[in-house]
Amino acid sequence: MSTDLLFKPFKTEKLTLSNRIVMAPMTRSFSPGNVPNDLNVEYYRKRAAGGVGLIVTEGTCVGHKAANGYPNVPYIYGDDQLAGWKKVVDAVHAEGGKIMPQLWHVGAVRRPGTEPDGDVPGFGPSGLVMPGKKRCHEMNEEDIADVIAAFAKAAADSKAIGFDGVEIHGAHGYLLDQFFWSGLNERSDQWGGSLVARTRFAAEIIKAIRAEVGADFPIILRWSQWKMQEYDAQLAVNPTELEQFLAPLTDAGVDIFHCSTRRFWDPEFEGSDLNLAGWTRKLSGQPTITVGSVGLDAAFAEKGQAGFSEAKNVDLDKLMARMENEEFDLVAVGRALIANPDWANKVRAAAHDGLAAYTKDMLTKLA
Repeated sequence: MSTDLLFKPFKTEKLTLSNRIVMAPMTRSFSPGNVPNDLNVEYYRKRAAGGVGLIVTEGTCVGHKAANGYPNVPYIYGDDQLAGWKKVVDAVHAEGGKIMPQLWHVGAVRRPGTEPDGDVPGFGPSGLVMPGKKRCHEMNEEDIADVIAAFAKAAADSKAIGFDGVEIHGAHGYLLDQFFWSGLNERSDQWGGSLVARTRFAAEIIKAIRAEVGADFPIILRWSQWKMQEYDAQLAVNPTELEQFLAPLTDAGVDIFHCSTRRFWDPEFEGSDLNLAGWTRKLSGQPTITVGSVGLDAAFAEKGQAGFSEAKNVDLDKLMARMENEEFDLVAVGRALIANPDWANKVRAAAHDGLAAYTKDMLTKLA
């Protein structure tokens, strides 16, 4: 099928993009000292030059003592870190691209010994690292207020150094998702209980960010049904529950929902071919980003394994059929862009034979 729809401009009151292709956020751990460096600058610059309409950076930790869960990931606080990100932003803009940071707090996923202070434990809504396993700090009201403030400050700093918006990481079993998920949120106060009540933490973060950045700065929320702790988890088991889940987040100020699935072609609920992004768009009325093994023949992580699976290239017919049906607005591409910085330009030129397959050794270098 024709891929022309991928290259149709996207425009809302807050965001204009040259095409519908988004670079998905992917943790690479190439920032020693937690500072974006010249390798990071070139990595993102190449994808902008390669035709991506919007880059969402790898997860970058907000300024809270327990935000980080991995070595050598970048932070979005501190003079050196912000100066490093400013170089990334300027390089992407010089190539005509747009870029947003993914604001990140890993929550209970954090393990003892993790930088910057190995004595700081993981933080979670109920102290659970997995359903039934209570092994981390249970957040109190002061902790919750501190994290909300850290996200708001990170967004304000992101705007100040020239980012084109922010994405909030609310997926995959990290902190915001831990509040969403009944498996890890057993609270009975204002931060837990019903499905709607469990959205309050994220909603307050969104409101705090909006208060800092103003009405015209785009806010994306990435969310998922699946968790690293449990691939089959569901926050919403049917469209009615999904509508209940999305409403307070939309009301809080989300402009675009980034709906994370491992396979974009999987229907979300029985009785409909719509995927998660399709249902989210239908029920929220907001633009959505679909993601999940776009252009590849194997999911990001197959059941029973973690990490970036090797994959070969396949045609985009399934994707384009869904775009023809206006199921979603934007398409996030991950591993295919690691393998091919110019993936977008090659697809536009119908140069599919020139696309490299994704192999795991590509994770060991920032190219």
